[in-house]
Amino acid sequence: MRILFICTGNTCRSPMAEALVKDKIPEVEVQSAGIFAVNGQQASPKAMEALKQKQIDMNHSSQPITTKLLNWADVVLTMTTQHKQSLIMEYPNFQDKYYTLKEYVSEADKEIWGKLKKLYAAYEEKRSLFIQENQHKLDNSLLAKKIQDHLAHDIEQIRRLEANLINYDISDPFGGDMQIYQETLNELEENIDLLQKKLNY
Repeated sequence: MRILFICTGNTCRSPMAEALVKDKIPEVEVQSAGIFAVNGQQASPKAMEALKQKQIDMNHSSQPITTKLLNWADVVLTMTTQHKQSLIMEYPNFQDKYYTLKEYVSEADKEIWGKLKKLYAAYEEKRSLFIQENQHKLDNSLLAKKIQDHLAHDIEQIRRLEANLINYDISDPFGGDMQIYQETLNELEENIDLLQKKLNY
């Protein structure tokens, strides 16, 4: 299994993810790169310090994304949805390999999406039925208001479920203090633990 982690500059999030995988899942081959990375920069000192506090060493040199790297990887895990979108735009031939890290390891959302699809379908059905029954009795503005009232409960249910969907981004600690780096590393570690489970190592 070959995993490529992607972030913006390849000095904070993706190198930390790479170091965590090397430490926790040594059977996996792993590299990291950045969408706007230059070659040969060290990792951020705070990223290195946060890892050191967990007894994990990191010897890192940044690199930009290349077609060669994308060919090498079995799966490409990005830190944010925007990184994933950038890759799809710039390297569309590899898009079946692209996931955000959280999206790749999460089972929770699949269940929520299943429920949401059913709710969306039921909502549309009720809405059409209501329009059919009432369109000749009410003028348009009143009809729209009545639809809102009639389907208020359904809309509330949909909103509640949507609020439970995962935010797929791992926040960028760049420019933050040590605590911010530690929080990002903890968030990464939770997701790398889920990755380890998913890969059965």
